[in-house]
Amino acid sequence: MTVRHFLTLLDFSTDELKVLLSRAHALKAMHRRGETHLPLQHKTLAMIFEKASTRTRVSFETGMTQLGGHALFLSPRDSQLGRGEPVADTARVISAMVDAVMIRAHRHDMVETFAAHSRVPVINALTDLHHPCQLLADMQTYEEHRGSIVGRTVAWLGDGNNVCQSYVHAAERFDFTLRIACPEGDAPDSAILAEAGSRVEILRDPRAAVAGADLVVTDVWASMGQEAEQAERNARFTPYQVDARLMALAKPDALFMHCLPAHRGEEVTAEVIDGPQSVVWDEAENRLHAQKALLEFLVTSSHA
Repeated sequence: MTVRHFLTLLDFSTDELKVLLSRAHALKAMHRRGETHLPLQHKTLAMIFEKASTRTRVSFETGMTQLGGHALFLSPRDSQLGRGEPVADTARVISAMVDAVMIRAHRHDMVETFAAHSRVPVINALTDLHHPCQLLADMQTYEEHRGSIVGRTVAWLGDGNNVCQSYVHAAERFDFTLRIACPEGDAPDSAILAEAGSRVEILRDPRAAVAGADLVVTDVWASMGQEAEQAERNARFTPYQVDARLMALAKPDALFMHCLPAHRGEEVTAEVIDGPQSVVWDEAENRLHAQKALLEFLVTSSHA
């Protein structure tokens, strides 16, 4: 059997992603009712973190526990990866002992190399290019509040970063229009944009991007590793701050999302992120439920 991985949203078909989100809704409801569901008893998830994490570690570790399994945390300080062992060698060893591997890495090619040499499913929990798990949570959250996102308009403001590039893939898979407002030189990768075709539009005017949008999304202006550029990036992205005046241009029932952590007063004002249109706390919680659905699918499928 071919091992399935989740390195980008494009690794799953539209139908598979719809099934995954439906399962995420069901697992969330079961959790709220206090039901016990242990399909991953005696299964182990290895979690490799090259970058710091709050939501990713807590959601995956808690998710494995709630599904009856075990999560094993590894950082470069705790493993031979930090001492120069080839990624391929590490993949062969670890995947012989566990049932799935989750990786939060600096470079996307590291995750690709690991997956190419792994016996078990590998999940991308953030790289420099993509953050597909975040998009599962975002799509689940939109469906909870507004139903299907098919045919809707999403506005992304700010840096064309890894989350933004996963939004480009989401526009392909979930069939919505994505308007990206960013400064010159800060758009997503041209090859990724080309795949999405007419579903994605690059704009310079944030007001044009937000006008009539159903969902407004942003992220920090300086991601992990870009802290030295903070002042320069703040100056460049200031016109793209999401404030109440900008949100007023979106549809009256538009939602606001942010993958967190947020810098109030920079990419978003407190009035917006703490306001009635913001669903960032549901979005954060849904990392748990969407990833539980993903883990259940990948691990049980690989042992079928």
